[in-house]
Amino acid sequence: MQPGKKIQSLREERKMAISDLAQGVNLGDEQLERIENGSVAPSLGVLIKLSRALGVRLGTFLDDQLRTGAVITRKGDEDASVSMSNSAVAKNEQLSFFSLAREKADRHMEPFLVEIKPGTPSYPMASTHEGEEFLFVLEGAIKVAYGKDEYLLKVGDSIYLDSIVKHQIYSADDQSAKVLAVVYLPL
Repeated sequence: MQPGKKIQSLREERKMAISDLAQGVNLGDEQLERIENGSVAPSLGVLIKLSRALGVRLGTFLDDQLRTGAVITRKGDEDASVSMSNSAVAKNEQLSFFSLAREKADRHMEPFLVEIKPGTPSYPMASTHEGEEFLFVLEGAIKVAYGKDEYLLKVGDSIYLDSIVKHQIYSADDQSAKVLAVVYLPL
């Protein structure tokens, strides 16, 4: 099930009107409707706010079959992973997130493989949310806007940041980049 459908299902289970959830996470009703029907992929920051408002872990939107114990993701499995982007909006989106632990139950970290297309930042507003993030550049180069600072990271470089500070990542040049991102959200 795609993230938007899970959001809609959770909202309906809780008997929440779309306007109530949208207002609670500072979105317009139409924007939340587009997220739920899959025509718009939400940013990571929006997903985090939705998870808080619905009382679930962030990974709930990406979970498939839940298992306890170790979960292995093999090379190439990200191709079959649920992406937080979709083909309808992929032309305009600069970031695609692929969950690397979607089968792990009760996790406290969210590991993602992030593909970053060249161009301007994917969302005009920088993200801000509770928790911490760790980014490790696997391919290409990225720029990280963090508060009033901007950092250039190349292959092998990493950054650990407090997510409460406004931040945004984008390709540093006209090439795509790939990043291992781990997001920690306090309970």
